[in-house]
Amino acid sequence: MAERNHYERDRYPQERQCRFCGNPKMKIDYKDTETLSRFVSDHGKIRSRRQTGTCAKHQRELAREIKRSRHLALLPFTGESLR
Repeated sequence: MAERNHYERDRYPQERQCRFCGNPKMKIDYKDTETLSRFVSDHGKIRSRRQTGTCAKHQRELAREIKRSRHLALLPFTGESLR
């Protein structure tokens, strides 16, 4: 087995695990505004999968629940900086 140098290790960053896949007890719910607000930027935009590290399935679910929460006025449509 050939030894790898330290440059090869730095080239490929470790993949992030989706926090919802890693912890099945953690549910995405529109009433849990504390958790949902972590996935919304300070301008009010929903953060991308690349930024949050969630899988496609849970990103779709997150977007749906954030929009539902906004519609019921639990989360604001705009961020703090735009008010």
